[in-house]
Parts: sequence; structure tokens; C-alpha cells
Amino acid sequence: MLGLLNGRVGRVAAQAAVLTAVVGGTIAYAHQGKHITLSVDGQSRELDVDAGTVRALLAAEHLKVSGRDLVAPAPSTSLSDGDRVVVRFARHLVVTIDGRSQTYWTTELTVDGALAALGIRADHARLSASRSQPIGRAGLDLDVSTPKSVTISADGVTRSVTTTAPTVADLLAEYGIVVAPADRLSVVPATPVTDGLVVALTRIARRTVTATERVPFGTDRKKTATLAVGESKVVTPGKAGLRRAVYTVVLANGKEVGRTLQSATVVTAPVTQVLAVGTKPASSSGSGSGGNVGGSGGNVGGSVDSLNWAALAKCESGGNPKAVNPAGYYGLYQFSLSTWRSVGGTGNPVNASAAEQTYRAKLLYKRGGAGQWGCGQKLFS
Repeated sequence: MLGLLNGRVGRVAAQAAVLTAVVGGTIAYAHQGKHITLSVDGQSRELDVDAGTVRALLAAEHLKVSGRDLVAPAPSTSLSDGDRVVVRFARHLVVTIDGRSQTYWTTELTVDGALAALGIRADHARLSASRSQPIGRAGLDLDVSTPKSVTISADGVTRSVTTTAPTVADLLAEYGIVVAPADRLSVVPATPVTDGLVVALTRIARRTVTATERVPFGTDRKKTATLAVGESKVVTPGKAGLRRAVYTVVLANGKEVGRTLQSATVVTAPVTQVLAVGTKPASSSGSGSGGNVGGSGGNVGGSVDSLNWAALAKCESGGNPKAVNPAGYYGLYQFSLSTWRSVGGTGNPVNASAAEQTYRAKLLYKRGGAGQWGCGQKLFS
């Protein structure tokens, strides 16, 4: 009986040993995978996988890639224990260089890496993001401003500088130039900086000034039959007044460029001149040669009345009050119509008396001298 038990126990033990060997072998077979290092966008992790290819590994890790993405080794590559698989997803990168934009796709992870991979030279340029900044999956818009030579004229100083400032506003800030609201720039602050650009700043200031000014007097003409036509006499002398005027003065870089009257207060009122003007008909001076062909005319005062007006008339018109030059000159002294009117004449000089023509000629002389006539030297003969 004991022998039977011992035999049965031995068989059970033998069977248990076989079962243990089988189970152990199955377990050992189940764990015959591969140890893989997977790097996704620079982040690495260690994996034990059964995948036979890179493509199978990506599927197992739920990583969907496109033709723009970087996968190394290629998806069709077989995996071996200890392999390293790198995945970089493509990023959308918009690069704007001095105002001109271009769109790229890059699998580089930093700004500096992307610029190098794309062959974009940005030496000494100003970037809107640091070179070490990571480029996320959402992509990045990058502004690049290259060095440019520009001229700045401000506050009395003109200087030529090299700058990477993208706009005029950035350029002025770079050099500490503050633009006040009233100041004028030759270009708007948002203007992109380009090579050879000239930026001129004009400082505008406003000041209030007070000035004492003359107030011209007026003339009141009163007709009188005691004087001949063409004669006049001052009854009441005119006198200029004074006023205190307040102006707003505009200065551009310290120089006055305009002023606006704000108020004026009369300090001394002007005195109106009263002038008696003759209405009594005057006898005409004879025409032709000889005699006082110019007529005496009205007195205008000073040495003017004593000049040789007859000699001037003789030279200019032959002493003919009705003389007409086809070029547009009339009478004893060959007035143009505009000059005749400027000294108070009306109508045409040939229709005025010789005395009135002489009076108007005297007024013209007082205003501009003998140079009014080609024969002006005859006055002094």
C-alpha cells in the first residue's frame, strides 16, 4: 500500500514539474518584446513593445503623421531591441522679412533651428522672438528686421545710423526721441524702416505775444468849389493811432512760421484826415510845342510842384493831352489805365484836363520817383 502511494505521489510531482516548465516557458515567450526609445518633438520615453516596424509602433502609440512630418527611421523600417525612433511634427512658420512675408513648414523645434534649416540668414537682425524660443505645434509668426542705413534729423542734429528697428516709431524710441502731439514728422510713425530712409522731425511750439501797433488813419474827402478840379487841400491832418494786439505765434524749430490775432485793444484812436477836393473847372493848358504844356496841376507839397512838368510832358507826348500810344499809354504823361487809376484817376487820361493829368503825375512821382517815365530826367532840366 505504501509503495502504491509513493508511486502516485511521484507521478503527481512529475506532472507538476512538467506543468511548471510549460507555464514558465509560455510566460517567458510572452515577454520576448523590444526595448525602444521613442522621442516625440524632443520629449523621450522608454517603451517595451511587440511592434515589428516603426509604422506599427506609431499606430500602437496613436501617433498620426503626415508627409510633412519627420519620422526616423522611416515607417517601413523593422524594429530591433534598443532602437531609437524620432518623430517631429511639422510646424506652420510665417517669416516676415522687412515687410515681405513667406510661409514655411518646418520640423525644427526652435526659431534658430528653423532659420538655419530654411537657409534664412538673419545675422545681426532683430527678431520678434528669441532665437531659442520653441516653436509649438500651433506654429509661429516671426518678424525679421535686417540692418538698414537711415538718416535722422531732429532737434538741430542730423545723424546717419544703422538700425534694425522695424518701424519709424521703433527707430525714434531706439534713439530716445520723443515726438510731442503738435510736432510734425516727415513720415508717419508706422512707416516701415527701409534702407536710405530720411526721417525729419519738426518741433512745433505755440507762444502768446503782445505787440503795440500803428492804426492807420482814414481820409474823408470833401468836395469844394474853391479849388480847381485836380487840386486838393488838407483841412485836418490825419494821425495814426495805436493798438495793443495779442497774437498766437507758431514756431517751427524755433522760427516763426505764422501768427493769428487773438485780440486787439485800441490805446490811441487814429485821427481821420479831412481832404478838400476841388470841383471848380480848370482851364486846359495848350497843346503843341512851347509854353507850360504840362499845366500847373494841383499842389502836392514839397519840391514836387517846382519840377519841370512841362519838359516831361513835352518829351513823353509832345505836350498833347490827347496823345494815345497804341501800346496802351495815354495823355500828357503816357499813363497806362491801371497806373492812372492807382493815383485816383477815373476814365481815360485823355478825357481829363491837362491840370488834372499833371496833378496825377505828381502823385505818381511822390510814390515812385522819376523812374516812372522814360523821360524822367527832364523833370530836373
